[in-house]
Amino acid sequence: MPPVFAHGRLRLYLLKLLDEAPRHGYEVIRLLEERFQGLYAPSAGTVYPRLAKLEAEGLVTYATEGGRKVYSITEAGRAELADRGGELADLELEIRDSVTELAAEIRSDVRGAAGDLRREMRAAAAASASSTRVEDESWKAAKEELRKAKQEWKEQARRAKDESRRAREEAQQARRQAKEAQERAREEVQRIAGQLQEQFAKSGGVLGSLAGAWLGGVAPAPASDSDSDSAPAWAEDVVPTGDPGRDLDRLLDRFRDEVRDAARDHGVTPAQLAEAHHHLAAAAARLNATLRPGS
Repeated sequence: MPPVFAHGRLRLYLLKLLDEAPRHGYEVIRLLEERFQGLYAPSAGTVYPRLAKLEAEGLVTYATEGGRKVYSITEAGRAELADRGGELADLELEIRDSVTELAAEIRSDVRGAAGDLRREMRAAAAASASSTRVEDESWKAAKEELRKAKQEWKEQARRAKDESRRAREEAQQARRQAKEAQERAREEVQRIAGQLQEQFAKSGGVLGSLAGAWLGGVAPAPASDSDSDSAPAWAEDVVPTGDPGRDLDRLLDRFRDEVRDAARDHGVTPAQLAEAHHHLAAAAARLNATLRPGS
């Protein structure tokens, strides 16, 4: 492995990956392997200690989701990334050169193995020169073995090339699908939230009064190019991860926290509790109908 990540280069590249999107450690390892087209993958013992050091230095932070630490870059991390922009550009070039060099080393190893096999064949042929028949049979067998070996090496190289191309195509398709799913999920959440706001507004109770305070930013407004992609006001600080299921879990967590905070600040009477039960049951039914169409 060429020393691409010597002298703090891995630290810099980790900041770059986290600047693209929040990620957990396994995603970081997988992305590094993808950038090197499967020719190199760092170990967990290489990546996780560096993430912990970046977190201790205030350059990244993390949140625990589903038992995993999801790391995000901080403003201080972005500042260091901006200061080292030229070095990052050089690093990208070096990574591409390293992938080429690794591939060349593999080809060199294959050629070296073929050369060793030829030398062994010649030595075997010379040792059996006393018997013409044995020599001919040995030479033919050796040539056949060489032919099979060369064919196998060619097939392995072809498969590796096909796998690399297919991996790139699948990654591009996955990114497109994730983006489309995120857009669909955002539109669906806005639609459901608008229905919830309308339902809460009719009640006039404690949830009705809360709806105007924190669900107002969710109700769909007249469509326009300027605000069609904006997040609901009450959850605008929830950064999309590209995983619609995870994003919906985070929105539901925010919904629960907002209701709890309102109940804690204003108190809840038995009548308000009964009314809240009614509206939450209605909201659950709407969400189930949305998420389980046709059931």
